[in-house]
Amino acid sequence: MGRASLLFLLLLAFGFCFVTYNFLTMIIHNRTNNLQNNMVDSLDGLSSSFDPVVKMVDNVKISKGGKLPFHVAVTATDAPYSKWQCRIMYYWYKKVKDLPGSEMGGFTRVLHSGMADDLMDEIPTFVVDPLPAV
Repeated sequence: MGRASLLFLLLLAFGFCFVTYNFLTMIIHNRTNNLQNNMVDSLDGLSSSFDPVVKMVDNVKISKGGKLPFHVAVTATDAPYSKWQCRIMYYWYKKVKDLPGSEMGGFTRVLHSGMADDLMDEIPTFVVDPLPAV
């Protein structure tokens, strides 16, 4: 029988380590998601954070109704494609916000063209000046 080359053995070891790492990461990630989903069901579980370094600020932890709302911010230009994207995003935001158990807070389109456009009345928008050309 022939002997395996050193390169083949190194590639085999590297592949084994890569597959093992991804497998363990997947298991840990799914276990953490299941724990988070179970903890959201009880208000007592909302007081603990999964990140030991960064703790959630106390006044943000639980809002009205036990929800943790988040704010959606979208950067946009006055280009037709960007307007179309923002309309689609805002449509689905409104649909999901009204669902039971939704944690959607507000929605803001950050328009960085420096001028108001025709979507200002349709979508909550904040106009900012564009960055200078470099």
